[in-house]
Amino acid sequence: MDLQSGKLYWPTTVRNPPVYPSLAEDIQCDVLVIGAGISGSLCAYHLAERGLKVAVVDKRRIGEGSTSANTAVIQLSGEKSFVTLANHYGEQIIARHIHLCWQALNELEDICTKLPINAQFVRRDSLYYASSTEDIPSIHKEYDFLSRLGLPVELWNREQTRAVYPFDKPAALYSYNEAELNPLKFVYGLLERVKSLGGSIYGETEITGRRKDMKEAVFYTAAPRRHQIKAQHVIIAAGNENRDFQSEKNADMISSYAVITKPVPDLSSWYKRTLIWETARPYVYMRTTPDNRVIIGGMDKDTTIPEARDTKIMRSRDKLMEAFHKLFPDIPAEPEYWLGGFLSVTHDGLPMIGRYEAYPHSYMVMGYGDTAILYNAVLSRVLADVITEGSSPDLSIYLNTRPLHTD
Repeated sequence: MDLQSGKLYWPTTVRNPPVYPSLAEDIQCDVLVIGAGISGSLCAYHLAERGLKVAVVDKRRIGEGSTSANTAVIQLSGEKSFVTLANHYGEQIIARHIHLCWQALNELEDICTKLPINAQFVRRDSLYYASSTEDIPSIHKEYDFLSRLGLPVELWNREQTRAVYPFDKPAALYSYNEAELNPLKFVYGLLERVKSLGGSIYGETEITGRRKDMKEAVFYTAAPRRHQIKAQHVIIAAGNENRDFQSEKNADMISSYAVITKPVPDLSSWYKRTLIWETARPYVYMRTTPDNRVIIGGMDKDTTIPEARDTKIMRSRDKLMEAFHKLFPDIPAEPEYWLGGFLSVTHDGLPMIGRYEAYPHSYMVMGYGDTAILYNAVLSRVLADVITEGSSPDLSIYLNTRPLHTD
């Protein structure tokens, strides 16, 4: 699948990236992870840390999939509000989901301190503003719900935003201690840690076949080498390409766009370099980078054909820059990198773990959505508990067999 097109920024930030060989022999392991992106790398990390023998395979060279297009904005909130989710699934379940997300956010910071490659994890506050006066009630409802759960969030009015930003908005949620990182360095760091714990990492190793066996999982790599991999458990973490293994009614794919600017000499008007996004749908979001660039993303389209997606890249780049300059007219940012890529989402707004009769011993990780890094951090921990301890009390929240709410 043609996952993304354009000029990618993250690969330029990594000098001498790790190189992983293709599989050249039959192997056996405790857990086979198919996909070496963020979801697969996190799963492999947790399992290797618990002493399991892990093998990770990816059909591309490691880092050349969607990881290089991920804008790595790490926020608790996703496209569907927590109020909407609570109305569908009940406050108790969504409160637990929020707790797991917050726990995962803190754990991500801790993991990054242990990696051999600096993932540039930085805590950032977040501003989620009402794009119009019609969105003020939804901002207030979300604040009431999150504040009741004890989340570090404030309700801001027009005067408060105007006091610290060069723009004002009728209402906004100001959240503390969310985060950003470098997704490519993060993946390399996770995989190098797995390797140091005895795990095996293989690039340019495509899985094209399997044998259904009730005792263990048996998968085969592509011809002409066609090697066999036997495992007690398999995690399919192929991201947008999970559908190559199993379709899922609760999952869909859209196109999303991003632009990364040249380094900006002065970002002082950007209060605390907060993460910024809005209530409008499709929305625009923004963050900064360690080398003082600005990442602006969004302009999502219901486009699943690569050629159609790519025809919209330049126009989307210009519209994203226009949206940025509308908020920060004093920052002379100019685009240097831009791209269009596929983004998988769930219809009901929660990430998923898939279990399918056609794939015994296997789990499919679907940390889909606009806060995918955080979702994958949650799912990887749940799966690590399931595999090493036999169960997780939180598995039912994320199983693909849950009731589906899409309105």
